[in-house]
Amino acid sequence: MIWFVLCAVLLRLATLAVSIRNEKRLKAEGAVEFGATNSSVLALAHVAFYVAAAAEGFWRAAPVDTISYLGFALYAFGMVMLLVVIRLLGRWWTVKLILARDHQLVQHPLFSAVRHPNYYLNILPELVGFALALHAYATLIIGLPCYLVVLAIRIRLEDQVMKGRFDEY
Repeated sequence: MIWFVLCAVLLRLATLAVSIRNEKRLKAEGAVEFGATNSSVLALAHVAFYVAAAAEGFWRAAPVDTISYLGFALYAFGMVMLLVVIRLLGRWWTVKLILARDHQLVQHPLFSAVRHPNYYLNILPELVGFALALHAYATLIIGLPCYLVVLAIRIRLEDQVMKGRFDEY
């Protein structure tokens, strides 16, 4: 299980590096960030969820069983979807809500089918999968609803910003 946690953390750090690189470039070009406090709280909630699930999993001495395999599969799906979203959004992808001066609405069919694929197809499967893989049921029952409150605020804010910028959103 330690390898799973380490790989998950390294994968998240690698994607964070992409986000930071994109954010620096976007802001240098005059992009504007919205909901900075929410982004900070969301990042803190993500880290807290990972730490809590890992601690609970190690405390429980989580076995590798059917539940774990389900968790691994869900987590892998979430990570694949994260990579797809990063690829589709390209230079506009960050973990923050940032709009560039030349920002264009990405109209890929994935975004038509699922309004927020980064949240619904990446983050939710990622967190649920991570917790299940580690048998971190308390983290799942307590931590996920707390995370969802912050995520719901983020989604509402993102919709508001995007509707204000793009008529076709």
